[in-house]
Amino acid sequence: MYNDESVLENHHLAVAFKLLQNPDCDIFVNLTRKQKQTLRKMVIDMVLATDMSKHMSLLADLKTMVETKKVAGSGVLLLDNYTDRIQVLQNMVHCADLSNPTKPLEAYKLWVDRIMEEFFQQGDKEREAGLDISPMCDRYNATIEKSQVGFIDYIVHPLWETWADLVHPDAQDILDALEDNRDWYQSQIPVSPSSSSHELKEEDEGQSACADDQ
Repeated sequence: MYNDESVLENHHLAVAFKLLQNPDCDIFVNLTRKQKQTLRKMVIDMVLATDMSKHMSLLADLKTMVETKKVAGSGVLLLDNYTDRIQVLQNMVHCADLSNPTKPLEAYKLWVDRIMEEFFQQGDKEREAGLDISPMCDRYNATIEKSQVGFIDYIVHPLWETWADLVHPDAQDILDALEDNRDWYQSQIPVSPSSSSHELKEEDEGQSACADDQ
């Protein structure tokens, strides 16, 4: 399906645009044809950028944009072309997609429970089918607290830290909440001589592979 390229994201886009063909659902009915074409391209570019396989390249481009802003000296992004504008929008949506760890702790914990249960149900089905169980999807072996610390350290924090640099100081409170939540999950990990940053990174890489199944 979709030539195995960003299957989940392409499916979401296809269903959304199909719904818009229903006159009762067309929220863009008052746009001109040209505006609709531009909007469609922007939406496709933004949603496809939420594919986690594109995370590292997206983050690298965002870091380049931050450095360009610093070199310019004015601290102002001109965004005078489509490429720069869509890059900001892609990263904004990507940040929103990875925003659960930035929420108030109780809300964050609730979503962790929901997401992990979804992972575990996938693992249960894989076990029943005699398949290899995907990383972080085995309810009998996953360490939720450790996985969240790894997820924040290697995926979420680098993204939000760079975004906070881009829009400084407007995202500082969000970054502070993220770091507080990371420290809370770290405090919940049982002390073990075998615990290491390397193990956290391995578990996080497994969770990233599983994240697209959400």
